[in-house]
Amino acid sequence: MLAQRALLVALQRCSGAAGFATGTLPALQQATPGAQHELFDGPLKALHRDRASRTPLSPDPLVDTVAERLLDRLEDCRRSFERAVVLGGSGAQVAARLAGGRAGIQEVIHVDTSEAMLQRARSHAETSTSGGGKPHAPTTYVHWRPGSEVLPLEPGSVDLVISCLGLHWVNDVPGVMAQCRHALKPDGLFLAAMYGGHTLQELRIACTIAQQEREGGVSPRVSPLAQVRDAGNLLTRAGLTIPAVDVDEIQVHYRDAVQLVEHLRSMGESSALLKRRQELPRSVALAAAAAYAGLFAEDGSIPATFEVIFMTGWAPHPDQQRPAQRGSATVSFEDLVKDFGEGGQGASSGTEGTSSGGSGGSTGGGSSPSAAG
Repeated sequence: MLAQRALLVALQRCSGAAGFATGTLPALQQATPGAQHELFDGPLKALHRDRASRTPLSPDPLVDTVAERLLDRLEDCRRSFERAVVLGGSGAQVAARLAGGRAGIQEVIHVDTSEAMLQRARSHAETSTSGGGKPHAPTTYVHWRPGSEVLPLEPGSVDLVISCLGLHWVNDVPGVMAQCRHALKPDGLFLAAMYGGHTLQELRIACTIAQQEREGGVSPRVSPLAQVRDAGNLLTRAGLTIPAVDVDEIQVHYRDAVQLVEHLRSMGESSALLKRRQELPRSVALAAAAAYAGLFAEDGSIPATFEVIFMTGWAPHPDQQRPAQRGSATVSFEDLVKDFGEGGQGASSGTEGTSSGGSGGSTGGGSSPSAAG
């Protein structure tokens, strides 16, 4: 009985967790930068992040993995980035990994809709530096007014913009990305990681089954997330050049549905849809947990899939590489086949798992969530 009560309370408190699970960004291809798509309650999301900031900043197998894989892309760049912006989401984890002058960064502007999150990041940086860790670059903490789609950044003022797991709660994603491009100096770099449409697919399935069984239908509690095909469009329509998109699927294992939901709350991922149900009924919550365990439990734990879309783009610059003019090739594919394909078999490689943008292992232990990508 106590276990059932704990499960019910946890699921009801984060009744929007299922809404974080799937869907496509409506009319994304038709959107124009600056257009408003009022899907999310910005002030409510800021309150969720304020609440999440009360959780001490500690190792997180999901967030840490995503932040590491995103910032690994800086190692592929031959240039340095003196002035960087860290935009919302997992900003504290990103800022910590920029310490010590990584990628030549000398100044950081940390932007967030949650003042409490900014304070937590400031405290963590001070504690880390005073404790003998790598020194953090001088950092300015800027509050982005909740509900506003206008970034508090000056045009052409920064060399690097990093957004790690924050764009999926923005109403006007194309517009905000276009503003990021305008904030970049020529040949500045935009790096972003955002959740994709397969995120929490197990939880979505379990909640759908439970609602259909208990209520005879599915309520509109699903938060739209971008698909991979949307990401390339977002980069090009924001005016960024040399766009690159790749995808990782990271699977995190939890003890039970309570631990999954509490992890989502600690990341500030409760539902912020404008049209949302205020509470998950008791019968639906228990049925969803039972369906989740019945369908997906393995070796005493339940898996949760997080699809992460990584995006890279550059602010235009005259000296950047450009694609060759169509029809200007001097070597045909037939010649390439003859040169490289004759007398041997093509090599093939693969990794067991679901990562298409990189490889990863597993982290975590004990009763904490563990991730494998």
